[in-house]
Amino acid sequence: METAIIQIGNSKGLRLSKTILLKYNIKDKVELILEKGHIILKPIESPRKNWEDKFKKMAESGDDQLLMNGVFEDDDFDEWI
Repeated sequence: METAIIQIGNSKGLRLSKTILLKYNIKDKVELILEKGHIILKPIESPRKNWEDKFKKMAESGDDQLLMNGVFEDDDFDEWI
């Protein structure tokens, strides 16, 4: 398939048809992969997909500790409740 590069402000971009967007389930973002002289656009299903599992594994391994202690000592978190 051939498509034109179009001017978008000071940049240039590709215009994808509604058919392509629907067929490949492309929503707001795509992953751009540069590989051996090719540009691959890959739909991103959910930017935070599997984060819950990864955070659980971090907690189980004890890797969820604060990197900087005492950062929030002066803050009053009651106002956030």
